[in-house]
Amino acid sequence: MSAAAWTELLERARGGHVPSISRLISGLESRQPGTSEVLTDVYAAGGRAHVIGITGSPGAGKSCLVNALLGELRGRGMRVAVIAVDPSSSLTGGAILGDRIRMQDHALDQGVFVRSMATRGRLGGVSRATVDAVAVLDAAGWDTVIVETIGVGQDELEIVRIAHTTAIVSVPGLGDDIQAIKAGLLEVGDIHVVNKADRPGADRTAAELTGMLMLSDLRASGWTLPVLLTVALDGTGLPEFADALAGHLAWLRSSGELVRRERVAAAASIRAIAKELLIERIQDPAVGSRFDELVEAVAARRTDPTSAARILVDGVARPSDLNPEKTL
Repeated sequence: MSAAAWTELLERARGGHVPSISRLISGLESRQPGTSEVLTDVYAAGGRAHVIGITGSPGAGKSCLVNALLGELRGRGMRVAVIAVDPSSSLTGGAILGDRIRMQDHALDQGVFVRSMATRGRLGGVSRATVDAVAVLDAAGWDTVIVETIGVGQDELEIVRIAHTTAIVSVPGLGDDIQAIKAGLLEVGDIHVVNKADRPGADRTAAELTGMLMLSDLRASGWTLPVLLTVALDGTGLPEFADALAGHLAWLRSSGELVRRERVAAAASIRAIAKELLIERIQDPAVGSRFDELVEAVAARRTDPTSAARILVDGVARPSDLNPEKTL
């Protein structure tokens, strides 16, 4: 498709045409020719959606919680989109868990859009394609965009690249409070949710999290971080969760924090995408032969890895530096 065709598709997506939204997201995810040109228009058309990140330990019931939250937000008249980030298939690079299967309660609701996306190797689940998908849904007029990440490793922190509000989901009995400290999640969470609160130990987990938040420096921000108890399967605590999300958005707007977070997210996205583009360029066949030569030079101790990496990076910006006649 030409750039003009993608622009026309964007206009249909902005009109609420769901197939156009899906096709545009797919095109950006697979980086089809012509899609890069339409991204500027996508970003220019957005800026109104409340982007919510849902992350936390595996097994915390995040997908069930998102499914229940969908029902609560729809009951309040909001149009809600969900990007459910799945691990990538090692063969296809595509999403393999299929969170859409777990959210079939809303399959016929025109006010709900659910899309599974692959991490494409990023542990935190926030790939360039995920960032672009959020931008498309924002441009298409969705009130709320929820991004549910897979919840593994330090890269869970990447959710702050795109989310205005981040909810950390834990569960009684798995030591999530300690894990939150280790992973730094305590610092990025705006709302803490203890899901499966009908299990023994839920009140204790909530109390421990509350205690740690009281001892942290996070209260200085001006936002009082709530610790909520939910049972996604029967809807317990979901109204309070939705209220907390709305309250946080109101605080972001009134305090000026929303503007600051947008700038932080923009800077983080630029850096992350620049790294991705650099890696893609290095993997280009035109650069590959020079890369192999640099590997041989380091292995033979004619140069060091840092110097070789600098030659490679400088060569991406100045291709003449990758001249094979340049000796090491």
